[in-house]
Amino acid sequence: MYTRHDLAWLTRDGWRDVLATAVHGNPAHAAIARWAEADWPLVVRRRDDSAHAGDVCLGLAAPPDAASGAKLRLPLRVPARHIARHSAPLALGAVIHALPARWQVQFGRLARASTGHELRVFGSLALQALTGQAYLRDTSDIDLLFRPRDSAELDQGTLLLASFLDQLPLDGEIIFPSGQAVAWKEWFAVQTHTDRVLVKSQASVKLGKRAELRAELEPA
Repeated sequence: MYTRHDLAWLTRDGWRDVLATAVHGNPAHAAIARWAEADWPLVVRRRDDSAHAGDVCLGLAAPPDAASGAKLRLPLRVPARHIARHSAPLALGAVIHALPARWQVQFGRLARASTGHELRVFGSLALQALTGQAYLRDTSDIDLLFRPRDSAELDQGTLLLASFLDQLPLDGEIIFPSGQAVAWKEWFAVQTHTDRVLVKSQASVKLGKRAELRAELEPA
C-alpha cells in the first residue's frame, strides 16, 4: 500500500513512460531525465480524482532555483507495475549529514529524546539528504511525520516536538492508523479550543473531529 510521503523508485520502463509525457527541451523533461539518470525516488502524493485504480500518484520536487527561488513541482502518475520498490520516509538518523551546522546540535538532541517514537522526515531536508542537491534555505522548515501508537504517545510526542520549536523550525504531520493526517502544530495549538482540525488523507482534505481521530488510538 502506498501512503502520502512514501518514497518510490521507478523501473526503467516507468522512467521511459514518464519522460514521454514531457516535452523534450523544457524544464520538466530535464528534471525527469536527471531523476531517472540518478535513480532518485519520487514522493507519493494525494490521489487525483481521475487516477485509475492501478495508478500511483507521485510528485517530483526539484530544488529551488538559485537565482529566483522558483520551485518546479511535477505531479506524475504511474501504474503500480512501474514501481521497483518503495519505502517509508527517511528516519531522523538518515538526514543528519544534510543538516546545516546551525541545526545539527539541537536536531541531535531531538533524535535522542524521541527514541521510542516513530518520527520520519519528509520535505526539503529529506530531498536534500536523498539527492545531495540544495533544497534548504534560511526560511525552510524541518518536516517531520509522527506516527503515535496510542493516545499517551500522541500527547507525549506532540509535547516533545513543541518543546523544540524555539530551537528548530519544525513542522509536519501526525499520521493516524487510518492514514489520516493532521498538522501536529495545529493539533497541539487547538487542543483546548476546538474539536475540529484540518484532516488530510490519501484522497481528500476536510475538517474532522479530534475525538474521532484520537479514538483510532484507543484499545478496541
